[in-house]
This record gives sequence, C-alpha cells and structure tokens, in this order.
Amino acid sequence: MVRHKIKDFSELWKNIPWKKFRRNLFRLQRRLFKAIQAEDTRRARNIQKLILKSKAARLLAVRQVSQLNTGKKTAGIDGVKSLNFKQRLALAERLLKAHDWKHSKLREIPIPKKDGTTRMLKVPTMADRAWQCLVKYALEPAHEATFHARSYGFRPGRSAHDAQKILFNNLRSSLNGASKRILELDIEKCFDRINHTSIMERVIAPQSIKIGLWRCLKAGVNPEFPEQGTPQGGVVSPLLANVALDGIEDIHNSIRYADDMVVILKPKDDADKILKDIQEFLAVRGLKVSERKTKLLKSTDGFDFLGWHFKVQSNGKFRCVPSEDNYKAFRQKVKEIVNCSNYGAKIKAEKLAPLVRGWRNCAT
Repeated sequence: MVRHKIKDFSELWKNIPWKKFRRNLFRLQRRLFKAIQAEDTRRARNIQKLILKSKAARLLAVRQVSQLNTGKKTAGIDGVKSLNFKQRLALAERLLKAHDWKHSKLREIPIPKKDGTTRMLKVPTMADRAWQCLVKYALEPAHEATFHARSYGFRPGRSAHDAQKILFNNLRSSLNGASKRILELDIEKCFDRINHTSIMERVIAPQSIKIGLWRCLKAGVNPEFPEQGTPQGGVVSPLLANVALDGIEDIHNSIRYADDMVVILKPKDDADKILKDIQEFLAVRGLKVSERKTKLLKSTDGFDFLGWHFKVQSNGKFRCVPSEDNYKAFRQKVKEIVNCSNYGAKIKAEKLAPLVRGWRNCAT
C-alpha cells in the first residue's frame, strides 16, 4: 500500500508540465520587470505577491533546490540531504505561507581559502532554500530593471565572458589601452559585513517579503557583528549583495563582478579621489576596501580578474589568457584524475571531458 502511494507521488511529480510552468513564471516576471520600468510600484508589489502564491513558482523553487542546484545534497541544520517525491509536493504546499515564513538557523561549514584562511559557509535547510529561491523569483526581475549595466556577477543572462569583452573594448589598441591604468579593488569580507538596514532600505518588495528577508538575515548573523552579513550559502544572498552594491559603478568607468571590481583610469584621472569616493560609498553600507588586495597598475603590467590575466602588450595589443592560479588549479585536477589507479581509461576520459571543455571555454 505504501509503495503504491510513493509510486503515485513519483508519477505526479514526473508528469508536472515544467516547460509550461517556466513560461508561466517568466510571464509574471516580465510583467514585474515592466511595472518597475514604468515606476508603477503598487502594481509591481501586487505582481510580487502573485509570484509568491503561484503554483508554478512554488514547484519550480522546490525543484531547483532539491534537484538542479549544485549543492542539492548539502544538508542544513536539520540534517535533511534530499527529499522524496511526497516531501517535494508537501514543501510546495507549505510555501503557500511564504508571506509568514519562519527561518531556521544555519549550519556552518568552514571552507579553506587560497591565502590559507577560512571562510564560513552558512547553509540553510532545504525548506529555507526553497523559500529563498521563491523570494528570489519575486525580487530578481524588479531589481534587474534598475541594476547597472556594468555589473555582471550572479545575474541572469550575464557571465564573466561579458566582463572580459568590456575590458577588451576599453583596453584595445584603437582606444589607447596602453596609456590607461587599472585600479584593482576587492571589498573586504563583503558578504560578512553588509549592513542589514542598508539592504532592507534598497530591496523592492512588499512588507511581508521584507519581514521574511529580515528573519533570514538574522538567522545567519555573527554574534560579534549582529547588524551585518548575508549568509554565504543562501540562494538569495548574491542577489542581496548586488542590491546593496548597485550604483558603485556610477562613480567611475568600472566593471563589477559581485564583490570584485576593476576601475579603468585614463592618464588624467585622479586615482586617489576615485578611491576615496568608493570608500565613502561602501562606508554607508558597512563595508570597506581591502587595502591588501587594492592595487593601482599600468595596463601594460597586467592584472588578474575573474580567473583571467589581462595585459596590454608593448605593441598596444590587448591580450587575455587564463591566470597562473587558474592554470595550476586546472593542472592539479587533471593530475588527480590521470594518476588515480581506481579509474580505467574510459572513466578517466569521462571525468576529464567536462574539465577540458570548461578550460577550452575559459581560454577562448
């Protein structure tokens, strides 16, 4: 009897018209995008409430966090690593109360960084991730209508390759790239230090969503800094970081990818004044520039950004190749697969194929 019920739930889940649901959600998101462009805030908030209640959005959110995301097998504080078909459908029903969501505490996982330090990954439960994904569906189109054109990190339809193209367009020989300088910036502990009030003031959403986001932010706070930080590991955290940092690109001609940023300076530009303006912008949001990682370089010296090494050669030609760190990491991954005696030739080829494909895409 139980097995029969489980089979029924599996058939019910598999027969859901996912393509139709994606189209339905996209139509709502397009309406929201246009409402914000028309500065019709009241209509936009009504559409956001409609997205939260939408069956298509709720089921797609559950599917995204339980089946599609890379970290779908990572457990939160409740220890749940996966959901069966019945639990997925039950969670979609539970999301009907998304307007009054109670966020659980987060599971902390230390992650080593390149410089030898560690950062704390804070993982929400599966249910909280589904709620965050649903809220992201309602927030993202509204902010995409207002986000700056030179922001590329964690945005739909944009990638690091777009940032690469903008750098080429600014540093190529026809635009005298050899005479320009690069101010390379890194925001210190961006996700851990963003001021909560600063985020909430800029979020475009009805009050019910803002209350849920406030609970979400408070669930992952560092006791040392109770008013700061968005939990790294949350579905909605990159979007909130973009909301807080949006507008920094207006200070000067620059390219931002999440918390990494390069500013392109002409010979007469005052680097000290631009850096001071950026520091003032960040201070309002509880952030500051990392002095250790901030560099002012000639474009002919070369610089690393987003896994690439960019350089204007002595003949004025722009050159872009994968960075040294990226190259070493790639070689190490290949070496581990090739030298593993547990794999046969066929398995090694299967494991190497995506690595080589990714490296090819990076290098072209």
